[in-house]
Amino acid sequence: MHKAVLEGLLFVVGEDGLTIEQISDVLNITAEEAKNLIMDLKKDYESEDRGLRIDFLGNRFKLTTKFEHKEYYQKLIENPETNTLSQAALETLAIIAYNEPITRVQIDNIRGVGSVSILRKLVAKGFIKESGRSDLPGRPILYETTNEFLDYFGLSSTKDLPNMEDIINGVSVEEDDNKDLYTSKYAEDTI
Repeated sequence: MHKAVLEGLLFVVGEDGLTIEQISDVLNITAEEAKNLIMDLKKDYESEDRGLRIDFLGNRFKLTTKFEHKEYYQKLIENPETNTLSQAALETLAIIAYNEPITRVQIDNIRGVGSVSILRKLVAKGFIKESGRSDLPGRPILYETTNEFLDYFGLSSTKDLPNMEDIINGVSVEEDDNKDLYTSKYAEDTI
């Protein structure tokens, strides 16, 4: 049972990964048992019929894809049918664009849900990139938009994004233009 729970934990934490201490703590087992458990699960993933593996990166165990399958992942990313952006991806991109650089936890707090998988997809599509580390505890990764993001949305810089106050107040550029036309027409009619 512990192995199945550990597999689920690795999936849930995503790119954050787990330390031996965390595994030991969550599963209420000794550090030695945690090491044996992760190594046993790692061995299961070494089979050729598995698409994932467990890597030890940055002092943490993480679920990752197998490097030898890279060409297939690249085909999926480049496929126009799968190259559309979901509502969640658009929402995440907007949060990053208006608040960059920003950490994953800050994005999660704004969205109210986890964004690990969406961030991975946006990085893979080239719309966002890691831009360093925050000074916050744990030194989390900072994310920002890329030139590909600007190209995709036809922007020369993030300064070309619509004004956030207008969005919050529900005023679009078209409504603004129409309002000016109405006001000026009204003024002409009353003169």
